[in-house]
Amino acid sequence: MKPEETVDYNIKVAWHAISRMYNTQAAQNDITTSIGFVLLNIDHEHGIPATKIAPLLGLETRSLTRILRSMEDKGLIYKQADTQDKRSVRIFLTPLGLEKKEISRQTVRHFNAKIREKIPQSQLDVFLKVTAQITGIIEGKTMFDGFELKPLRHENLA
Repeated sequence: MKPEETVDYNIKVAWHAISRMYNTQAAQNDITTSIGFVLLNIDHEHGIPATKIAPLLGLETRSLTRILRSMEDKGLIYKQADTQDKRSVRIFLTPLGLEKKEISRQTVRHFNAKIREKIPQSQLDVFLKVTAQITGIIEGKTMFDGFELKPLRHENLA
């Protein structure tokens, strides 16, 4: 099977193209795509518990810690102890963070509007349904049940 015939290859190539495009836009505004996605998930009035951000974005905690530190250094966010649960920390946006969040929001909306201009809704509906099904299959954690790697034999390598 050629790489371009596989599902994962096509998803990866598309995501890398999207990521490069977002990173180009983000760099013009002194942020990164990751920072933009975090900003989009912070409620401007109530903030968000720090522990909720990583699962929303599919990030590892270590990666999120680095991103949040960078965001704090850039003056985009501040941390505050949760008023209900003193063990928890909430992340809030600064005025600069609100500005960058709006830039991120407009960028995502522009991208989606352009895609919707060029691709018929019926095709997008199928795409969204298929990607949701793929995610469901993977998250069901049964993808490799019964799968066994077969050892290669040297005579098969020739």
